Amino acid sequence: MRFARLTSLFVYLRTMGLFVLAWYVGSFFVPSKLLLPSPVAVALAMRNTALNGELLGNAGISLARLLVSVAAAAAVAVPLGLLMGRSRLWNDLLELPVEILRPIAGIAWIPLALYMFGIGHRLPLFIMFYTAFFPLLIGTAAGAAAVDRRLVAAASTMGLSGRAIMRRVIVPAALPAILVSARLAVAASWTAVVAAELVGAPNGLGYAIEYYRSMLSTPTVMAFIVAIGLLGFLTDKGLRWLSDVLTPWARTEVAR
Repeated sequence: MRFARLTSLFVYLRTMGLFVLAWYVGSFFVPSKLLLPSPVAVALAMRNTALNGELLGNAGISLARLLVSVAAAAAVAVPLGLLMGRSRLWNDLLELPVEILRPIAGIAWIPLALYMFGIGHRLPLFIMFYTAFFPLLIGTAAGAAAVDRRLVAAASTMGLSGRAIMRRVIVPAALPAILVSARLAVAASWTAVVAAELVGAPNGLGYAIEYYRSMLSTPTVMAFIVAIGLLGFLTDKGLRWLSDVLTPWARTEVAR
């Protein structure tokens, strides 16, 4: 197990090293450093913004928005997804509006949301909630629908009520699918939070990117972009760890 982790770490470091090397070499062939600053310039900008607290402050605000939005989306989408997956009536009622709204990207609502919420915290929270809602809903419904009927039948013959079957059979069986949909929802929400903060928030990583773009400080813009990538990676790793803890029976070598 330890050797496997060291091998995985080596693969990560090798891949990132090749990427940074290609970036460094490519920066010499770009005529203007405003277009592609070197990794060294970006690292210095990242250090400076970290030292003055700007990087951590904006990252913390964006991360808090994401956690609140995804949690709120899960609180609504997971129960509805369980109902859609186990009830034909609920599936028929919700399928049409879900399939109409689902293809519409969250950022498409930004112009209307600006009129509704103005500039502040509510706009990015709404956009992230909307973006996270549909992956959670569809993933939960698919997981609930795929539960083995024999498990439900066995629980019913043992005298469990409908609610008990839902709580003790269907939810645990659908949990791996729910956690996979949560990873998709979080990844989509990171793209949504940046887009929403670019135009509709007074702080956050997206706001910082737009501010320093207007100041023509490309290394600092790139530093905040790198921060978004790191936060996205860490939140996904956290969800993978949570999945291993909550659903150890669902682990596979491919998933790792």
